[in-house]
Amino acid sequence: MAVPFRRTSKTRKNKRRTHYKLQVPGMVECPNCGEMKLAHRVCPSCGTYKGKEVVNK
Repeated sequence: MAVPFRRTSKTRKNKRRTHYKLQVPGMVECPNCGEMKLAHRVCPSCGTYKGKEVVNK
């Protein structure tokens, strides 16, 4: 099995990992109540999804 001749430096390792970032979730405004919610999910404040009441609050 091959073994690296030299240790990978912190700089080289960090350059390789520059694209590992946190991403902001896709937030949209609820058409029923106007609160921000995750896309394609039931609104936690009013309980509607695609104009229909799914969860009774």
